[in-house]
Amino acid sequence: MHSVHFTAETSANGVLERDFTVGEVTGVLWSPESGADRAPLVLMGHGGGQDKRAPGMAGRARLFVTTCGFNVAAIDAPGHGGRPRTPTDEREIAALRQAMAAGEPVGPIITRYNADLAERAVPEWRATLDALQELPEIGADGPVGYFGVNMACAIGVPLTAAEPRIAAAVLGVFWSESLIEAARQITVPVEFTMQWDDEHVPRESGLALFDAFASKEKTLHANTGKHMELPRFEADSAARFFTRHLGRTVTSST
Repeated sequence: MHSVHFTAETSANGVLERDFTVGEVTGVLWSPESGADRAPLVLMGHGGGQDKRAPGMAGRARLFVTTCGFNVAAIDAPGHGGRPRTPTDEREIAALRQAMAAGEPVGPIITRYNADLAERAVPEWRATLDALQELPEIGADGPVGYFGVNMACAIGVPLTAAEPRIAAAVLGVFWSESLIEAARQITVPVEFTMQWDDEHVPRESGLALFDAFASKEKTLHANTGKHMELPRFEADSAARFFTRHLGRTVTSST
């Protein structure tokens, strides 16, 4: 098993930010600057074409650290950030750009490509979680959540279905067609977001994915706006959701 190898560290406004690697996977861990107590961990995925340090990712991570006392970890998905692209990555990205330029539907390409990314990313996330839980500020028995919309939902649904350590998940803004079977295996609390006026994901597809979750507790947030217009206040809602299900700072690491 690979361990976490920290490569850089900065600290500001109560948040400790550390770049790390786990094998070939590159990531960043945000933690409370005090580091005095063991705290819950939220795994956070990024959207397509973005990376672990996208502005929305960093802002959401700092919110979870400063308001909830959580640790937050993000990794670069395969072919994203500084990670090399495979021939499949290059082919699917080219097909996506061609469809967008021609004004053609992109859903079939994105769902197909993201399913391939999920096959590669889920084992990487699980190995990263193994390594992170070796850190004293996280620990092997601490609660874990997952946050991911858009491409990170395509990865997060099969990850949450496969990973029993994930106790709660915030997901959304993605097509149902490739995710229904995995969603039916998820029983942990879910907060699901969708854009009511999404120009890419049909309304009925988002509703079908929400309906497929087997969770006894699941909440649907449907907001007006297009695909990339998820309201910022959804981050505050996610913080409250994770606080309910993961708790705040827990046992001491000493």
